[in-house]
Amino acid sequence: MIFFNAAILVAGFAALVKGADIFVDGSSSLARIFNVPPVIIGLTIVAMGTSMPELAVSISAALAGSSEIALSNVVGSNIFNLLVVLGVCAVIHPVPVDSVILKRDFPFSIIATLGIFLAVALSAFFGGDFFNLKMEADAGAISRGLGIIILATFIAYIMYLIFNARKNLVSEEENAKSIPLWKCLLFIVLGLFLIIAGGKAVVYSAQNIARFFGMTETLIGLTVVAIGTSLPELVTSIVAARKGETSLAVGNVIGSNIFNLLFILGVSASIHPVSVNSASVYDMAILIFVSVLTWIFSMTGRRIYRLEGMIMLLCYALESVFAAMR
Repeated sequence: MIFFNAAILVAGFAALVKGADIFVDGSSSLARIFNVPPVIIGLTIVAMGTSMPELAVSISAALAGSSEIALSNVVGSNIFNLLVVLGVCAVIHPVPVDSVILKRDFPFSIIATLGIFLAVALSAFFGGDFFNLKMEADAGAISRGLGIIILATFIAYIMYLIFNARKNLVSEEENAKSIPLWKCLLFIVLGLFLIIAGGKAVVYSAQNIARFFGMTETLIGLTVVAIGTSLPELVTSIVAARKGETSLAVGNVIGSNIFNLLFILGVSASIHPVSVNSASVYDMAILIFVSVLTWIFSMTGRRIYRLEGMIMLLCYALESVFAAMR
């Protein structure tokens, strides 16, 4: 059984790598066709596409009544995205950070994280009545009412991105590789299919392997599931960085974090109030610290250097040890 799961794990990784390669080509070419900055494509299409595994896991957990998995999956994935995805990319090659992301999207991500943190803290320590809004909520839970507010915030953010992109169209690069529109869409759909299928295969096999070695469900949710569902972001960002689409790589990470936090958590809470506890507060506090640290690193020369990438990877290792000991 362990060898069968190992084989699925390898096949999943292969699908992720190939799917990410195709997906990046299609997304970057689509940006050129419509004269849209690649960073916008990274913040929207690529970010949402690579976050589909997190969405699938969290919605399934919410429908099954295991809503606490939804929050741990989102928080764990966001921490992994910032520390490991950007950290690995920076170790491979220093990662330039678009000034627009530094001034607009990164601060928005931190503010959104802080807002959710306050909601989680109040719900964990005082119960769900603070955010009930005359809707059903369990004690110590993020209510359906707050979930709807979170979703509305995400929709407003996406509408702003689209409006801003239409106002600031970029001229098409003369020497850019030309790919027909139908082929771009085919690449995006095919790449997305391979990414999601590969991600599910990796998560399924990793969970079985983790259980074989006696890991608890909570630890699996915060580490194995969170890491597994974030593999599309990792592979896509590395491939994008190697192809020179660095704005696509950073936009993918920040966009995915915003998508995870606002859309996935919002949908999950709308389906079923998301249970929170003191451990959730600690995890959210760590996410805020990690977000601010990465933002500071990004502002030093408007890029994340190799040494900073190594520090980020070390921070993730320490956070994983803390989660395992807790």
